[in-house]
Amino acid sequence: MEANMSLYEKFGGEETIAKVVDHFYDRILADDTVNHFFENTDMEKQRRHQTKFISFALGGPNQYTGGTMAKAHAGMNLQPEHFSAIVEHLHGALAHFGVEEPDIAQTLTKVATLRDDILYK
Repeated sequence: MEANMSLYEKFGGEETIAKVVDHFYDRILADDTVNHFFENTDMEKQRRHQTKFISFALGGPNQYTGGTMAKAHAGMNLQPEHFSAIVEHLHGALAHFGVEEPDIAQTLTKVATLRDDILYK
C-alpha cells in the first residue's frame, strides 16, 4: 500500500464501504441495546447516508450533505453504553470484511472524535 493511500482507497472505496455499512446495521438492528433508536428510521436512506459519511471520514470524496452530528442526534439522549455498542458493531463489521486491526483502530479513533457531538443530545 502506498504510504499516502487513504483508508477509503485501501478498503476498496464506496462500494466496499456500503457492504460494511449494511453489515454494521444488520448487527445494530439485532441488538436490543441500540435498535430502538432506529424504529422510525428509513433504513435504506440511513444506510446510503452512513456510507457517504464513513467514506468521507476515511478520506474519500466529500459527498456528505447531512447535518452536524449534534443536530442529527438531537433528542436521542445517547449514553456512553450506546456509543460503545455502536463502536463495537462498527469494529465487528470492519473485521467481518477482513480489515486489519491497525486500520480498524485508526477508523475507530476517527469515530471517537465525534463522541462529544453525539452523546447526551
